[in-house]
Amino acid sequence: MPVAPAEAAPPVPRMAVAVLSLVGIFIAGYLALYKLGYLGVIQCGTGGCETVQASKYALFLGIPVAVWGIGEYVALFVLAVLGVQPRWAGARWVALALFAVSAVGVIFTAYLTYLEAAVIHAWCRWCVASAVVITLIFLFTIPGLRRAR
Repeated sequence: MPVAPAEAAPPVPRMAVAVLSLVGIFIAGYLALYKLGYLGVIQCGTGGCETVQASKYALFLGIPVAVWGIGEYVALFVLAVLGVQPRWAGARWVALALFAVSAVGVIFTAYLTYLEAAVIHAWCRWCVASAVVITLIFLFTIPGLRRAR
């Protein structure tokens, strides 16, 4: 029995989102461990990471921003893994959810990046890496959004 093209291979952009989400989980996890006091020194190279993590902007609603990041990346990972399953590969709600969750991440990251540049005057390399990851994830969700129409 021939396999339908949609079932032949999972959507590559969603697999990329899943892999990038794992990278994001590790970055946010590292920053969360530091912020929660489980790591003594953060490896940054510039000293900006400590400045950013010590600022009042490193908390959002009383929770470390990195913990929010873990939640964001876990949600994206779960959605991406669901989205590569044959049952959900063509589901419009998966494409919309991936796009919406990643868009919220990009917007919040843009705000945090603005704070680093204009208010804190320090750059955290880990935060910049996370910004690149969430931006790539967002870009990888666009093809699925186009197919979901």
